[in-house]
Amino acid sequence: MELNETKVVEKPTEAPVQAPKEGAQPAANNARPHNNDQRRNGGRFNRDRRGGRGQRRDREYNETVISINRVAKTVKGGKRIRFSALVAIGDGKGNIGFASGKANEVPDAIKKALEAAKKNMFRVPVSKGDTIPHEISGEFGACKVFLKPAPEGTGVIAGGSVRAIMGLAGIKNIYSKVYGSKTAVNAVRATCNGLKALKTPAKIAALRGKSIEDLKA
Repeated sequence: MELNETKVVEKPTEAPVQAPKEGAQPAANNARPHNNDQRRNGGRFNRDRRGGRGQRRDREYNETVISINRVAKTVKGGKRIRFSALVAIGDGKGNIGFASGKANEVPDAIKKALEAAKKNMFRVPVSKGDTIPHEISGEFGACKVFLKPAPEGTGVIAGGSVRAIMGLAGIKNIYSKVYGSKTAVNAVRATCNGLKALKTPAKIAALRGKSIEDLKA
């Protein structure tokens, strides 16, 4: 007769937990901080300290979309549609620029026009009273724009495209009249040609070989 042998499994003895001694510092926690803690404590997610993409920069220029035109070209197999955008930019302190851009989508056309406008900036002399120094006429193609200084409080007496240019340039009082073609592109180019031809009193005095006081007399 066989007897069944029983095996006795010994349980491992646990080491006794020692109480911390008086004055001893607890062990440092090596666990990584949470992402939120990293953002607060200046970790790699903190973009305010590093000046990353989290910060929004202030715009340097004011932007205005004057006109958007759809351009259709007939090609073999159908029509190809593109968009043309006329954009003007300015800081309201005499610096202004404009350009046009073409692309398959409207946002891309506006982006191209803005990049080109920033490269074609020019300075407009603004006299006391937020107006132009003297009368001037600008021409482009079949369009002619007449500009005349106005006293303070008059406002901008101009059409849509000319008004946009004056607002971006910081001119608040002026008379204007558009003759001939009323196309937005021609009106903007004629207006800018007239503004580029403006001369300050100091420049006129230098051309005549006189002082500013002599011109006023």
